Amino acid sequence: MVSAAPSKTLQVALAYPAFLIDTQAAERYRQAGLSYRQAGNLEAAIATLKIAAALDPLNPSSHVILGWTQHLAGNQGLAAQTLQTALRQDPDFIPALNALGIVYLVSGDLQAAVTTHTRATELKPDNEIAHYNLSLAHERLGEFKAAIDHAEIATQLEPSNPHPWVALALAHQSNGSLAQAQTLYQKVVQIDGRYRSSSHLPRLEQAGFSPDQILKVEALLASSLTDES
Repeated sequence: MVSAAPSKTLQVALAYPAFLIDTQAAERYRQAGLSYRQAGNLEAAIATLKIAAALDPLNPSSHVILGWTQHLAGNQGLAAQTLQTALRQDPDFIPALNALGIVYLVSGDLQAAVTTHTRATELKPDNEIAHYNLSLAHERLGEFKAAIDHAEIATQLEPSNPHPWVALALAHQSNGSLAQAQTLYQKVVQIDGRYRSSSHLPRLEQAGFSPDQILKVEALLASSLTDES
């Protein structure tokens, strides 16, 4: 006689017995890990957040915080694995989808970034993070109309954030609309005057722009300044 397979709930319980879970201790470790991260000590933050995730393994937020910290430390492979663990706990957990999409984008896995962020927008249409990163991914893929569409949504959702406006200007420039791109870049400068200086543009890497995209923005800035003179 063949016995029935254990239920998913029982499988989880057998894989990680309840007596090993301590959500209160996990929260203390999470807060300590976030404090380390805020102080710039990413190594200590990751070590502490790993303990938090081990103490609260069924909480997807634990894995998202750890995965994002691994991303900040430059370990995109581990970050992706950790964030995928969060999605195994909850496949529709938007913070995990947003973070994983960014990890894929930074890693250059553009199709995976598009797939992940598209799912995030399906679950939350006003997801400005996903729309913004979809614009950057589509621009790198040469899909400029999609890049424009997503950047426009991102600017509507976060009108005071210069990054979606830079993405929108970049998408129009890549699509051959230099005049429109220059007009949009003036909007960027109005929001944040630091974007009038090329020395500020390398910081766009922290906002998901690739080195090639930053070079395109530098060219756009230079052309905008030339037209002003």
